[in-house]
Amino acid sequence: MTQELAEGWSTKSRILAATLAAGTLDIAMAAIDTALAERPIAGMLRAVASGPFPGAQAWGTAGAAAGLLVHFAIMAAMAWVFMLARERSAWMRAHPLLAGAAYGVGLWLVMYGLVLPLRFGAPFPSSEPVEIAKQLFAHVVLVGLVFGLFARGGQRKW
Repeated sequence: MTQELAEGWSTKSRILAATLAAGTLDIAMAAIDTALAERPIAGMLRAVASGPFPGAQAWGTAGAAAGLLVHFAIMAAMAWVFMLARERSAWMRAHPLLAGAAYGVGLWLVMYGLVLPLRFGAPFPSSEPVEIAKQLFAHVVLVGLVFGLFARGGQRKW
């Protein structure tokens, strides 16, 4: 019996489940944060789409839908990298939640230190502690730890 069958989840199942769970939690937090700032959620989604599609801000509902698709595509890529690294690392298999938290910090550094400054000229990091805390919460808890939970595949490993 292969290790994946012994653990109960295939890598593809882990990637799909982690993508859907973390992607939903992350976009829900972004939507709530956007609504609390009294900005349109569709505008936030169009801003996500404008990363790969600069004209998406003018696309209306199609731009918002594209933003949701872009968000989940990015989340799938992040989940894929994590789960493939998990397959190759005994430490990650032994400590999936710690690995997930560390991965979340790494994702935050890449997003706010590389991606956003290169694409949008956004400064790194935000100068507001509350904003940094929200960003870290989303990346570490809603994404990294969720990936770690699905990497565990039902086992009680930290």
